Amino acid sequence: MKKLAIVIAMGLTVSAAVMPIVSIAAPVKVGLITTLTGGGASLGIDIRDGFLLAVKQANNSDLTVVVEDDARKPPLAVQIADKMIQREKVDILTGIVWSNLAMAVVPNAVAQNKFYLSPNAGPSALAGKRCHKNYFNVAWQNDNLHEAMGSYASKSGFVKPYILAPNYPAGKDALVGFKRLFKGALAGETYTKLGQKDYAAEIAKIRASGADSIYFFLPGGMGISFMKQYTQSGVGLPVMGPAFSFDQGILKAIGKAALGVKNSSQWSKDLDNKANLLFVKTFKAEYGRLPSLYASQGYDTANLILSAMQSADVKDSDAFRAALAAANFASVRGDFKFGPNQHPIQNIYVREVIEENGVLTNKIIATALENHADVYASQCAL
Repeated sequence: MKKLAIVIAMGLTVSAAVMPIVSIAAPVKVGLITTLTGGGASLGIDIRDGFLLAVKQANNSDLTVVVEDDARKPPLAVQIADKMIQREKVDILTGIVWSNLAMAVVPNAVAQNKFYLSPNAGPSALAGKRCHKNYFNVAWQNDNLHEAMGSYASKSGFVKPYILAPNYPAGKDALVGFKRLFKGALAGETYTKLGQKDYAAEIAKIRASGADSIYFFLPGGMGISFMKQYTQSGVGLPVMGPAFSFDQGILKAIGKAALGVKNSSQWSKDLDNKANLLFVKTFKAEYGRLPSLYASQGYDTANLILSAMQSADVKDSDAFRAALAAANFASVRGDFKFGPNQHPIQNIYVREVIEENGVLTNKIIATALENHADVYASQCAL
């Protein structure tokens, strides 16, 4: 377990175009729990780096961030959260990548009157019947990007896709989401083991299924392994996925086998708005790499907190909650607003993997869903 107390002096330079944000309220302490080692570490590192870039740019000494590594282990995440609440006295928790870890941590944290702002995981249970006034999701509800690709697959003329995802909450939400807006039959549906590395059996099933395409959600190293093995297999069917399987860090590892793949995202580096242009430029300057979807979500989460600090005291829970709900910040996605269950209502785009100046990246080719809200909001009693 690693701990990093921030330590806003991270050595990050601040663009001269960014003016410090000064709060009018009491100091805020944030506990950022994310995956920094082991499988999926690149996702957590990007969330952390995006979050800390926004904090550094704001130059607000009233915000303190404590970072710890959950190593993608639910019991460890629970232990860290308890320590942050009891010993560190944090006001806000954030950072978790994985839905099974979120389900282990979030309900207990919000019940203790702590705010939890999700920069990634969006399990359906927390969007619906188990929603909570102190829980905000700044990314999406798990089904959303998959719903977008289900819709896109139908409009693109695919009638018999084979779909697969890991057997954990986000994986189940993924395939449910895809099927919700896909109009047609499936060639097959498979749940893999979380963290699986060998996909020979799944690829054999795809080959024998008569599928006309593949849709998969395998985040982090799982997607890298699958895509490399699939390419070597010679099956050759068109591939679709969510951004999680074809985001910036993933593309570097997959290589040119990803060219032409279509994937869905609520964010892309080529979104043309002032906040996004600044984010992409400064992230690349500070970290020497292009930002990912995860980095953009960490960045937006930090800026949401900073915006709330400008108008409310975190110790006044009702006022701070209202300030968060107002979402009065410049999102890298452009216009940003929460729905009634405190999950985003937003556009979801289709991107294509391309090569740009020798670097694999994504470009937007279509808008799959406009002002899209999750289906679980009607189950939320807020």
